[in-house]
Amino acid sequence: MNDERRPDECSNDGRLAPERLDVDPEVMRRLGYRIIDHLVAHLDGLPDQPAAQPTDPEAMLAKLSEPLPTAPTDPESVLARLERDVLPAMAHVQHPRFFAFVPGPSNSISVLADALAAGLNVFAGTWYAGPGALALEHTTIDWLRQICGLPASAGGLLVSCGSMANLTALAAARVDRFGGHDMRKAQRARIYTGDQTHTAVTRAAHVLGFGSDQVVSLETDAAFRISPNALAAAIRADRRAGHEPFAIVANAGTTNTGAVDPLRALASLARDEELWFHIDGAYGAPARMTARGRHLLDGIEEADSIALDPHKWLFQPFEIGCVLMRDAQALERAFAVQPAYLRDVSRAVANPADQGVQLTRSFRSLKLWMTFQVFGADAIRAAIDRGLDLAEKAEAILRGAGCWEIVTPASMAVVTFRYRRAGLDPEAIDQLQSDILEQLLRDGTAVVSSTVLGGQTVLRLCTINPRTTHADLQRTIDRLGELAIAHGPSRQPRG
Repeated sequence: MNDERRPDECSNDGRLAPERLDVDPEVMRRLGYRIIDHLVAHLDGLPDQPAAQPTDPEAMLAKLSEPLPTAPTDPESVLARLERDVLPAMAHVQHPRFFAFVPGPSNSISVLADALAAGLNVFAGTWYAGPGALALEHTTIDWLRQICGLPASAGGLLVSCGSMANLTALAAARVDRFGGHDMRKAQRARIYTGDQTHTAVTRAAHVLGFGSDQVVSLETDAAFRISPNALAAAIRADRRAGHEPFAIVANAGTTNTGAVDPLRALASLARDEELWFHIDGAYGAPARMTARGRHLLDGIEEADSIALDPHKWLFQPFEIGCVLMRDAQALERAFAVQPAYLRDVSRAVANPADQGVQLTRSFRSLKLWMTFQVFGADAIRAAIDRGLDLAEKAEAILRGAGCWEIVTPASMAVVTFRYRRAGLDPEAIDQLQSDILEQLLRDGTAVVSSTVLGGQTVLRLCTINPRTTHADLQRTIDRLGELAIAHGPSRQPRG
């Protein structure tokens, strides 16, 4: 290949001049090797690193605040600064002792796939621009459809995350049930959720124009599940009051406790009442790949739409979510527009740009496709099963320690618990749980989160990371106990 660069277009170190916004291939190769080495060392050394690195926000902002650079800087020095000042300041959500919220375990093959997709800069919005990428996405979505048990006629779309999947599903449902995009037709609509439903659903409803009074949050039962009888009563009451019941949103694994709503009963109620039945399976839906998960998620295959978050229990890097639709055409009816500047784009096959919010989309399917290809579904299934086992193991360790109260037993790889100390009032016990977590975060041994159940503060472990060992569980629970003993209560019992 002829080198058409002028002599003045290269700097002394071989880097292309800034006006080309590029670097010499050898410089890029050297930087790329350094970045790969950094990633390999990071992933390989995770167990020996702190699970989180608490940082003072004010100090961090002061360190990184600076004027907009106007002149070039050597890329290796920029990378060195990043490694020194930025990358250490993070919680490692793929760490084997990161049990907070719902972790993002990721995997090394997906990391490489994401790098490849970014480097090639694939436009995956239309078949015109990315036929190979979209054929791969079609296949990957169909795998997810099969995992969830939807019929072959179902379809879907890869989006950025579970929150966007929920929003996309509800937007399509609104058009399906009320027609068009005139919100006046949906002013009397009611969406039914449980009080354990993720806030992403409420936020999605608000973004779509539904008022706060249109999202009906039902008190859940003792197992933190929606009661079909209570829901049926709420629907009847709303109809009598002149409202228009529209959709039921059920949970296939809540963030708080891993609770799964009675999906089959709710599906039957939705059919009887002619309501849209949406399931938020952001992290839990992939558990259907396992025998236990299939039992727990019985009825998920009856959904009109399902939200998934493969960057959770399918071990992908951020960002990848998926919305599945029983009626594959529902997304296009809700989102398709045909502006003049896209007149050259063929619509012989459905374009993702006509099925969701984004026109410009990245090659999201590559990392999930490569994960299944390289490891195989059996390995993914075993990893999910192991997450279920780890939560049960954690529950057993906690029960055996004698100082922990199990608040909700292991469900969908989540267990919640609470440190007990005789003689303390409930408020002091609540404070003790928070104090334990604060100390744990400071020493970096592990990351555990808390929540509120039944009005009391509880601790929770989410054990979906396949890197986590039994020793990691034992070490974390032992450390929690040590901190509880060492940390005296901040409030004394009431006299």
